[in-house]
Amino acid sequence: MGSFNTSCGEDFILVGFSDWPQLELALFVFISIFYSLTLFGNTTIIALSCLDHRLHTPMYFFLCHLSFLDLCCTTSTVPQLLINLHGHYRTITYGGCVAQLFLFLSLGSTESVLLVVMAFDRYAAVCRPLHYTAIMYPRFCQTLAVISWVGGFMNSAVQTGLMMAMPLCVPHHLNHFFCEMPVLLKLACEDTQETEVKMFVARVIIGVVPEALILGSYVHIAQAVLRVKSAAGRRKAFGTCGSHLLVVSLFYGSAIYTYLQPMRNYSQSEGKFVALFYTIVTPMLNPLIYTLRNKDVKGALKKVLWKGRDLG
Repeated sequence: MGSFNTSCGEDFILVGFSDWPQLELALFVFISIFYSLTLFGNTTIIALSCLDHRLHTPMYFFLCHLSFLDLCCTTSTVPQLLINLHGHYRTITYGGCVAQLFLFLSLGSTESVLLVVMAFDRYAAVCRPLHYTAIMYPRFCQTLAVISWVGGFMNSAVQTGLMMAMPLCVPHHLNHFFCEMPVLLKLACEDTQETEVKMFVARVIIGVVPEALILGSYVHIAQAVLRVKSAAGRRKAFGTCGSHLLVVSLFYGSAIYTYLQPMRNYSQSEGKFVALFYTIVTPMLNPLIYTLRNKDVKGALKKVLWKGRDLG
């Protein structure tokens, strides 16, 4: 088998779901609906947080960043998938593939760090309520958001750089619907063990460490909530924190399956369906999880709708 690198300018062929042609029409409809809901839900959260002054709090500041991440992450993969499902154009250039890999890893890594920041915000609100405004002041929140973005892009730069340094074998068919790291590693023409070790260390830093910090935060939060005498207070605290915990579970559950198992055990066929979950389903569910039982967001939405009705 031959090999190529960045200088060859070869295209990749995205196999996608062509192995199951009977599913392609159903997947096209399903994904189109979910993508539309994702765009609508996350855009609505961002708009409401900007328009209603009651939502100008650290919690909704970080939630806006999460919604923007979900919008970008989904848009980096789904339009290409819809094109592949609708027609026969299944190629992506090497440069486009590298850009997609870098962007997807950057956004996913940023979300991993941001979820830790959101857990810290909940910890400060529940465990240090009297000092919350002093702890989570605007400049500090902005700094935490910047750290999340910079950390995510730095992690992606390291992993993408390691991937680009490896010669890849031809024919360059990717058994996936976008350029994802485990699938690209399957095309490597050389022993990937050393590179995989380096990538694994980067994934532990950006994935396992944040997850451990989140769990540690919620141990303290649970202890504080159990000391609250008011049943209403406990329900409110558990409701707010429960939404975040559910998002964390969805995000890290799929991420651990894809990125923390040995690459030799990675199933490309199963991986495609798991990828559908974290590129399409999870970004669509996040707005619902955070707003379904949130009175502030419901109130802001009613206020905007009634204002629009009065203007009409």
